[in-house]
Amino acid sequence: MRTKKKNDLLTITLFLLPALLIFACFVIYPVGDTMYLSLRKWKGIFGAAKQWVGISNYTRVLADENFWKSLLNSLYFMIGGFVILMPLSYGLALIITSKLRGTKIMKTAFFMPVMLSTTAVALMWVFILNPSYGAVNQILRAIGLERLCKDWLSTPTLNIWSVILVNEWMFAGYNMLIFAAGLVSIPQDLYEAAQLDGCTGWKKIRYISIPLSKESFKIFSVLCITGCLKTFDLIWAMTKGGPNRSSEMPATLLYNEAFTYKNFGKSSAIGVILLVLGITLSLMTNRVFRREED
Repeated sequence: MRTKKKNDLLTITLFLLPALLIFACFVIYPVGDTMYLSLRKWKGIFGAAKQWVGISNYTRVLADENFWKSLLNSLYFMIGGFVILMPLSYGLALIITSKLRGTKIMKTAFFMPVMLSTTAVALMWVFILNPSYGAVNQILRAIGLERLCKDWLSTPTLNIWSVILVNEWMFAGYNMLIFAAGLVSIPQDLYEAAQLDGCTGWKKIRYISIPLSKESFKIFSVLCITGCLKTFDLIWAMTKGGPNRSSEMPATLLYNEAFTYKNFGKSSAIGVILLVLGITLSLMTNRVFRREED
């Protein structure tokens, strides 16, 4: 019996070994190396000594006003995700899982922005939001609302919210599929029984669809929180964190510290802080949803 268990354990280990090696090479080692580098001062020069500075990099990051501004912008992204993206995605999921005509075309149309590259989407919206010839300002001028015309990507605070709206437009289709997967798993018998009891329209969504979609909301919440903390490509392609770092995100700050200012130690400290923050918020989100389920 023991021999059989040992053979089973050996077989399981052999099958898992390739995946474990890949995980160790591309996840464990980079994280460990980043933690190691966050305690040292290094200018990124190959062969140069990495000077031990202890927690100095962390204190510099926490004392940096730009870091807290970037976290505030991440908070704006999270607010936009929960206030705009979540209701929008759930509404689209309700539409494509309904019995309306043309749902196949709607699925394609709603999911189309997700299939475009982030750079293509960013450049498209940079032209649309251009203050001189962009479509948004041209439409406002055409309908007599020229006073509302803005330099959407160069005005502090307004620029970060402009990027947030582009982000919601781009990822609404992706999150729509997450919610749709949860909706189609709800037994139709529940809806039929509720309809017999007079629960129709909005009441079915409120008392059946939303409560039974908690798992989808949990997945969305975790992805939204972690995604907002590591947002880089859309911001970089549209504003590069400017002007005057008004749209800086933690990931763009990390990039600039490493490759613009050659502060690889401080950059690594930012990465470690983001990792800890992301794990902590994810665990808190899971605990909140677990309490609701209990």
